Amino acid sequence: MQSFKAFITKEFKQIFRDRRTLLVLFGMPIIQMLLFGFAIRNEVENARLMVLDSSRDEVTRQLITKIDASNYFSVAGEMQDINRVEAIFQQGEIDEVIVFEHDFARKLERGEQPAVHIITDASNPNLAQLIQQYSSSIIVDFQQRISPAGTEKGGLTTHANMLFNPQLESVNLFVPGLMAVILMLISTLMTSISISREKEMGNMEILLVSPLHPSQIIIGKVLPYLVLSFINVLTVLLMAQWVFDVPFRGSYSLFMAESLLFIFAALALGVLISTKADDQQTAMMVSLAGLLLPTVLLSGFIFPIASMPQILQWISNLIPARWFLVIVRSIMLKDSSLLFLWKETLVLLVMTLGFIVLSVRSFKVRLE
Repeated sequence: MQSFKAFITKEFKQIFRDRRTLLVLFGMPIIQMLLFGFAIRNEVENARLMVLDSSRDEVTRQLITKIDASNYFSVAGEMQDINRVEAIFQQGEIDEVIVFEHDFARKLERGEQPAVHIITDASNPNLAQLIQQYSSSIIVDFQQRISPAGTEKGGLTTHANMLFNPQLESVNLFVPGLMAVILMLISTLMTSISISREKEMGNMEILLVSPLHPSQIIIGKVLPYLVLSFINVLTVLLMAQWVFDVPFRGSYSLFMAESLLFIFAALALGVLISTKADDQQTAMMVSLAGLLLPTVLLSGFIFPIASMPQILQWISNLIPARWFLVIVRSIMLKDSSLLFLWKETLVLLVMTLGFIVLSVRSFKVRLE
């Protein structure tokens, strides 16, 4: 134990003496959090639209004013010819055109249903769908406000409620996911070069002749980064609440425990990579190139897993970030307890133990 304690102390000193390692370990998560948190958005803000108003009555003017007053749209002007819609979209300056038919207010007063045509530029299909949904919601809300008695004529009245994120703010979706991505990449990267560094610097001979067991060497490599990565968890959590105003409805103690488990899994995976790699450059390339795209694309961070092909859904089960992402979103946004998250927790625990066992078995006790 005395040798083991000395080895851990040596690892801490080695990390704190390397300014580049400290910059990557603490600076990169903050930079990534700010860049991704402010850059990744899927809600509509100031979408540009034009109006073709054939009626030009008080009702259409009020509706146009309501649309322009929202934060989602900006009315760029009016057009006179419906045949110019395609040409306007080809210029790439307008996202949507709203067309009101003739005698709009009069038909509304007579109990008819005047048509509002919403035409969007679907060269970006996701954006086009969002714009249509936002504009349709504004129009429906306006119609209910000016003619609340319309529901007395029969039919159904639908009241839609959205829980946990009623404002549909994408920051509440992406920032918790960023925690999983950042911790996965940073923790794995740091430990993936740890044993590889010892090989390059010629210190592996000293470790092999020391009284330390391979498991103690691996734990000694992981433990300092576990402590420092946990500090990163606190930093990212504070930024999520203070900078991005993301709500936290769950248990802090459960969140911290799950974060420690995920960090341990990521660190153990990094050590496994370092035992297989012969130099730091190879370990770094495997950690970044081999984990960055799968973690971002197949973890559910941006794209829903249920919409992926079946083969990719199976592959996503092998990505630790996929399970932690469910945990962190559920705790922060839904106040879920361990009773509802035991499956994801168990998967992370099995992965962590598996990575540790493979790392110990892959650790070579003889030099080649």
